[in-house]
Amino acid sequence: MKFPGSVLVSLILFVSETAAALCLSGAYRAAGDRMWQWLTLLFALLPCALVQLSLVFIHRDVSRDRPLVLLLHLLQLGPLVRCVEVFYIYFRAGRVEEPYVSITKKRQMPKDGYSEEIEKEVGQAEGKLCTHRSAFSRASVIQAFLGSAPQLTLQLYICVLQQEITAARSIFMVLSLLSIVYGALRCNILAIKIKYDDYDVSVKPAAYLCIFMWRSFEIATRVTVLVLFSSVLQIWTLPVVLVNFFGFFFYPWILFWQSKSPFPENIEKALSRVGTTIVLCLLTFLYAGINMFCWSAVQVKLNDPDLINKSQNWYRLTVYYMLRFIENAFLLLMWYIYKTDIYLYVCAPLLVLQLLIGYCMAILFMLVFYQFCHPCKKLFSSSISEGLMTCFKFLCFICKPPKSTVLTDKAEVKSENTDETRSSSKTIDSQKGNPHQSVSSNA
Repeated sequence: MKFPGSVLVSLILFVSETAAALCLSGAYRAAGDRMWQWLTLLFALLPCALVQLSLVFIHRDVSRDRPLVLLLHLLQLGPLVRCVEVFYIYFRAGRVEEPYVSITKKRQMPKDGYSEEIEKEVGQAEGKLCTHRSAFSRASVIQAFLGSAPQLTLQLYICVLQQEITAARSIFMVLSLLSIVYGALRCNILAIKIKYDDYDVSVKPAAYLCIFMWRSFEIATRVTVLVLFSSVLQIWTLPVVLVNFFGFFFYPWILFWQSKSPFPENIEKALSRVGTTIVLCLLTFLYAGINMFCWSAVQVKLNDPDLINKSQNWYRLTVYYMLRFIENAFLLLMWYIYKTDIYLYVCAPLLVLQLLIGYCMAILFMLVFYQFCHPCKKLFSSSISEGLMTCFKFLCFICKPPKSTVLTDKAEVKSENTDETRSSSKTIDSQKGNPHQSVSSNA
């Protein structure tokens, strides 16, 4: 049975970040910075409440009549209790023989075009551990992008305004960045396991390393760009954030309305239509929060029974990174134009270059992951290099002028050339005729 290390990492990041946020908010209160104190507490406690709700929803504790567990979740101790339960199940699994086992069928990765199907016995303990891992993975994603990402942006913004980086704030920002990168990594792994649920997927360490580097560069550069822009153009910060957020929030709903599919009713039997709508809105809210800072590996599709788009869409991936790179470059340009005296000792061109190169490094590690390290790359209908080439050809075809205009331009150039040749021939003839006239006059 696999050791539940992901559960332990999720709990450590959750507890350490929450404790650091409480300590830092106390420091802000002592310094008299009430606004920073309340914003730090808001970005710490709101994701905590959402994490508790997600764990209760996934484990269906309301319908199972577990009042003690619900009370502990109300006291914000749910992840700690769940982790204790996970390790109790893990260490007790080998001692007691299980009376019931279930048989699951998984396919192996194809070798030489042939995929073998294998059967595996799964006991009750292993099934419970799998549920706990899945729940903690989802909780890590919620904690990362609805708590840690806004928190990191806020603390870096405070550092820029106060022109000071304290030890407590730096430790807190490092923990927040690790929490975001880990949440993005778990999002990638979740997407792989959901899309290729029929296959026995094993992720190698090289894949984890590529994802970690990809997400680290992407998130760090994105947060830095947003902070730099907001420090010089505060009045435009809210419109930029709202356009980004609501664009990604409504995008799944627009696709759902265009498909004219019936309203999804199979999310949870106990939920009413209003409850299902609330759950779907929370899902798209999380989807928008992820895409604000990085590419969401899990693409929401509301007309799918699993609510996830299981196809590999290279075109959407390419368009996202092209638009995001252009947006980052534009925000950096605005910062460079309107930068204030607090950046007097900062080499602005070098900083802009470093951030753009950092984002390009994120794209490079993403390409390496999908091309060489993805555990299911053999199942791709086309590789990412082929997909990118197709996308670039399509974009070049769009940018290419119509054939009729090209033909008219060629015709105009041709007519101009013929006119020039005619005029030049006339001048030559006239030059040839002038000596004859002079000879006759002399005669």
